[in-house]
Amino acid sequence: MSIILFIFYRLWSTGCTTTLNGVLSYLPCPTEVSNYALDQTKDEEKVILGGTPDGPLVALAFKLEEGRFGQLTFLRIYEGVIRKGDFIFNINTGKKIKVPRLVRMHSDEMEDIQEAHAGQIVAVFGVDCASGDTFTDGSVKYTMTSMNVPEPVMSLAVQPVSKDSGGQFSKALNRFQKEDPTFRVGLDPESGQTIISGMGELHLEVYVERIRREYKVDATVGKPRVNFRETVTQRADFDYLHKKQSGGQGQYGRVTGYIEPLPAGSPTKFEFENVIVGQAIPSNFIPAIEKGFKEAANSGSLIGHPVENIRIVLTDGASHAVDSSELAFKLAAIYAFRKCYTAAKPVILEPVMLVELKVPTEFQGTVAGDINKRKGVIIGNDQEGEDSVITAQVPLNNMFGYSTSLRSMTQGKGEFTMEYKEHSPVSHDVQAQLVNNYKGSNAAE
Repeated sequence: MSIILFIFYRLWSTGCTTTLNGVLSYLPCPTEVSNYALDQTKDEEKVILGGTPDGPLVALAFKLEEGRFGQLTFLRIYEGVIRKGDFIFNINTGKKIKVPRLVRMHSDEMEDIQEAHAGQIVAVFGVDCASGDTFTDGSVKYTMTSMNVPEPVMSLAVQPVSKDSGGQFSKALNRFQKEDPTFRVGLDPESGQTIISGMGELHLEVYVERIRREYKVDATVGKPRVNFRETVTQRADFDYLHKKQSGGQGQYGRVTGYIEPLPAGSPTKFEFENVIVGQAIPSNFIPAIEKGFKEAANSGSLIGHPVENIRIVLTDGASHAVDSSELAFKLAAIYAFRKCYTAAKPVILEPVMLVELKVPTEFQGTVAGDINKRKGVIIGNDQEGEDSVITAQVPLNNMFGYSTSLRSMTQGKGEFTMEYKEHSPVSHDVQAQLVNNYKGSNAAE
């Protein structure tokens, strides 16, 4: 949502009629603004939306709220008209939904309306969707440009204190995932714990507090875990024969090829290419080989985190007329990956955050020195009145508890924002420490 749209919505929702009329005098008419949708029937070709009520309905769900009557979905209408009782289509899910109630928001009050036009913001009840979904009248299959949702960089293990509150706990997590695309929920296959992942320490703390406050569920929280990644730095060849003979049918599969790092800036994190000429391996076994390599890449040998930015090329292999099977070639791929991984000089990648601090100038030196101690790199330092604005790139693993540290360094006058930038290789000493900790924890188990 643009800043103008946000101001418009806040003024509208708080009932600032006089100020709103003044703002409306300067804001452009919806028909004067160029918005684009993506046509899903034409390989996401850009389509200009005229912002007129005569066109097909195109509306974006930009905010969800749990109300007294269920989920309240805020829609911004980019084109067309939406009416109470209409059937609309969620392009992201393919579901057809009836609009049972259409309202306009005024502070905490709702005004029931019969229809709304392009350029307006309305709310609807009883619509099951997620934040960012696009709705149309069914005549077109347009979606609005989706947000760039980065991968989560931090995880927490959470579980309700009481088993009786499991239903409310699950309800809260499902709702939060719909509201926030950067909030993820998963299950640790080894421990069976529920894992929530997000964009930082504060991000996850807010949701844990919301579980307690809004759903009355006390939850125990495990130690924060940074989402490290692994990758390779050089090419390594593999040639592995998986051969096993038992009383019945045996297993036979041989895979030959190489693993290499993907070029910097590659849009994909994993690539598999089959360049075998001929039928050394029957084509029906190739998907099983790719599946085996993907499965092996889910857990690197350094610290057990996923391996990314790799390209695997299959150049040759061998099969047996009787003993070859999908399972045999999948296992051959898994063992081939593990065997050549060390030769590819793997490194650990850690999430690096872009941190912007605003502190009184008198504390600038202390704050900058603390950033350096956290192995951060200061990339900008500007003056804004009596405050210094410092921009730095800092490893997330070194930012735990930073809000408390910043308050103590600046007498409570400093503030900071943090967002994910990229995964970068860790230093040699940090890598050695992480590997030793991983081996130690495995040995203890």
